[in-house]
Amino acid sequence: MADLAASGSQRWLQLAVNVQRRLVEEPLVGSLGSGLHSPLEWLCPLHSSGYREYKNLDVLKALGAPISVQHSLAEFWPRRGPVWDGLARSNSGELLLLEAKAHIPELASGRSQVAPESLGKITERLREVREFLAPKSTAEWAHTFYQYANRLAFLYFLRQVNQLPAHLVFVYFVNARDVHGPASRMEWESALSLMYAALGLPRRHPLSPFIHNIFVDAGELARAAA
Repeated sequence: MADLAASGSQRWLQLAVNVQRRLVEEPLVGSLGSGLHSPLEWLCPLHSSGYREYKNLDVLKALGAPISVQHSLAEFWPRRGPVWDGLARSNSGELLLLEAKAHIPELASGRSQVAPESLGKITERLREVREFLAPKSTAEWAHTFYQYANRLAFLYFLRQVNQLPAHLVFVYFVNARDVHGPASRMEWESALSLMYAALGLPRRHPLSPFIHNIFVDAGELARAAA
């Protein structure tokens, strides 16, 4: 069975989900609205399954997506798809896909490193998503902030293309001293504003109601896990 990650956002999310779930569930439930009630059904990262993370088709299977949606994924995105830090389901059927960050340099993932034949499909899809979310943008979404862009694309595939009740959740840890992360929510929000500007992404767009930024204190989590 896999061990707890040594440091960074992966470790902090593993601790949050398995040791002090309240610290991530309370802001998440609050962001999703009063119609959602804790507890959530967590699918990963779970200690009981070796902190397994899911990607691409395995994500859809874990979330219980219809077979028709699973089959259509290959047409939308290459086989080497995003690896998700966390997955959960709500008691009302909402599908939650989580991405965790503990320090600002993680935002700049760099350009896609896939094979040329896959890059063409990715570029086409990212332009499709960009035109839907940010029609005035001319930014290249497969470059500096590619990871954020491909998470948006996956949400677009689930919610816009297939009408599934999916939500994209970004968990930003503050006071993650192991990786010299931001000490405040304000620091994160300043960095995020720069990223949105670089992508040409407006604060409000057709999918923004289904994208949630939550901020979790890694210092409090460390004390709870001690």
